[in-house]
Amino acid sequence: MPEMTPFGWFHTIVGIAAILTGIYSLFTYKVLRWDDKSSKIYLILTFIAAASALGIYRATGAFNAAHGLAVLTIIALAGGRLTEATNLFKGLSPYLQATAYSATFLFHMIPAITDGLRRLPVGDPIVTEQEDPLLRGFYLAFLITYVVGLIAQFIWLRRQGKTE
Repeated sequence: MPEMTPFGWFHTIVGIAAILTGIYSLFTYKVLRWDDKSSKIYLILTFIAAASALGIYRATGAFNAAHGLAVLTIIALAGGRLTEATNLFKGLSPYLQATAYSATFLFHMIPAITDGLRRLPVGDPIVTEQEDPLLRGFYLAFLITYVVGLIAQFIWLRRQGKTE
């Protein structure tokens, strides 16, 4: 793998800050919402990380799956925000918002683990092939975590609807 550039470090630091802020927000508020300060910080940092991933694409000249996930992240952010701001889908809006915003975690984690395991430890990375079973195991674990987390959010949202 090529060495990290200063722009690559910026992208990585923003992405890590986004993930940590998002985890805090989910544990505190149960769902991500633009009106919650930590959620807003997560969503903004996530947008910056996705946009900077596309900037890395410009620098390398090669579009790959990580860049595709960056595009999906931007679409999920826009869809979640639109759904939240307009209540376009009425009673389904909070569920669609949770689905979109939570998907951004999945889209963060796939390239993060791939890049991390393909770079570290420096000089002798844990993974050298994109098709490594360890990576596939992580991808499956992230997908299962996403689905379980989304179900938990749906249950919480449904309970909120009954108490309001």
